[in-house]
Amino acid sequence: DSIARGEKFKKFLATLDVAVIGPNCMGSVGVRQRLYMYPHTHVAKLDPGPVALVTQSGGTLSYVVKSFTERGLKFSYAISSGNELDLDLADYVNFLVDDEGTRQIILFIEGIRDPAAFMLAAGRALAAGKPLIAIKTGRSQKSRDAAQSHSGAVAGDYAAFLAMCERYGIITVESLEDMLEVTLAFQQGRLPKGPAIAFMTTSGGTVDLLHDYTDAEGAVVPELGPETVEAIRPHLPPDTPIRNPIDTGAPVGASGRSAPVEICKAFARDPGVDIVGWCINMPGTARATGADEPVKELLAATDKPVIAFARMAHQVNPDGLAAQADTNLWYLQGLLPAVRAMNALWFFAERAARSLPALPVAGGNQADCSGAALEAALGRVGLCAPATARAGDAAEAAEAAAKVGFPVALKIVSPQASHKTEVGGVSLGLMDAAAVEAAAASMAERLKAVNPSAVIEGYLAQEMVSGVEILVGARDDPLYGPMIVLGAGGVMVELVRDVAIRLLPVTKGDVRAMLKELRVTDLLQGFRGGAACDVHALVDAVVALGDFYLDHREWLADIEINPLMVGPAGKGVRAVDIRAVPRAG
Repeated sequence: DSIARGEKFKKFLATLDVAVIGPNCMGSVGVRQRLYMYPHTHVAKLDPGPVALVTQSGGTLSYVVKSFTERGLKFSYAISSGNELDLDLADYVNFLVDDEGTRQIILFIEGIRDPAAFMLAAGRALAAGKPLIAIKTGRSQKSRDAAQSHSGAVAGDYAAFLAMCERYGIITVESLEDMLEVTLAFQQGRLPKGPAIAFMTTSGGTVDLLHDYTDAEGAVVPELGPETVEAIRPHLPPDTPIRNPIDTGAPVGASGRSAPVEICKAFARDPGVDIVGWCINMPGTARATGADEPVKELLAATDKPVIAFARMAHQVNPDGLAAQADTNLWYLQGLLPAVRAMNALWFFAERAARSLPALPVAGGNQADCSGAALEAALGRVGLCAPATARAGDAAEAAEAAAKVGFPVALKIVSPQASHKTEVGGVSLGLMDAAAVEAAAASMAERLKAVNPSAVIEGYLAQEMVSGVEILVGARDDPLYGPMIVLGAGGVMVELVRDVAIRLLPVTKGDVRAMLKELRVTDLLQGFRGGAACDVHALVDAVVALGDFYLDHREWLADIEINPLMVGPAGKGVRAVDIRAVPRAG
């Protein structure tokens, strides 16, 4: 069959002193070298430029090259990599990082065959300041380890891929159309020093849409400084509101100078603005207003990115492309793609300024990886469990509950009840000994009904704690290595799927960034008059669990706390339910 033939061919390749692309590919193109090994004629007519494409889909190469060149982009290489029995994505990225004529690398990924090598190559690209812009198929793929834990269920293969991209500054896009606009945004060769965008438009409707899109995409749209407002005022009718985004209407200009350019200059001088977004059609197209604008003067006046964008996609013409190349003002199409592209500039700039953390050597103690020793070890790093007493049977459970103090929570202990709530193995708010004894008997009965061979090892009586339920789990992803999952906890975690994922190790800054991605953060901050929770303790706890897992990853495949109860401000957190999965073998 094809798999057997592939393995036989791979062994044969190992005997050759030559690198091989493919098989199951459509060839490659080295534009500067005029090496055209691709079957479509238009691909053999390219002019050299700074963009390199590597695609595991052979036919996609032709479409990407055609669409991108029609918008003024030029290629150094275009490679169809196929099944990658010899050369793979990591090899191509390493080659392109070393290529002086390549400044951007775009990837169409179906699968990463050597994740460790790919991450090393991505790290080299980040260090070299060469953005990787990637689209990956397989969003709906389930994690291989979904059955082991809730965090495994919500951290599927695509989510793990995104976590890897976040660490290595790889810009991920949802569509080939977005990939085109993001690539254009990087052509200017400027990176912002922050995320804040100022938008100039001539349309109130465009302003409304930008408010919607920037909110949805998490873009930062600052208030304009008072000096900026005063600098803009002479260029607008007196009754024009000056805010960001701005609708200038028909700008009046001052002293015969270009009002749009002067407004963009004022944006660029504002210390609270990092990126200037100018809504304008490309010269030579319908309703274009910028063909004769002193664009070069604008770009010479600032080192901040200045991104031109149109409201909708439209056809371009040679005059417009020539103006784009001459001025170094690159014209994006579509409001939402433009917002995403400007966000991508800051995403890459922020990560390019970081140093990539190394995985520490695991130096923990195997004895601390299960049972009471695990609970005690987590307590020493700030992940304290509620007051707990253990019992062997229902009668002892009632006595244990009295020692803890009513009201209590009661939990069954059984290897067959790893997810206790799913088998009726948790009872909350028990007020006296009789209620505890009855609850224990009911739990045993329910578990036996589900699994007659279940072994009941005993019960835990635990103090009742209140707060917001959070899930935090650390696990070893089979492709990308140790990672941490943070999100809304409790019994609905897999239904709600409000999670953020990062590769380990993480810092407090990383955890705060994760919290910004979560809807449950509104609860933590005091939703609808509720008390604010101890977010500082939560951040410390997430970092501590990640460090603990890294220290003990030789013996643990997965560790999860669900829920981690976050109490009111100043009251800390409690690890209500801890679940550890030992590493096989």
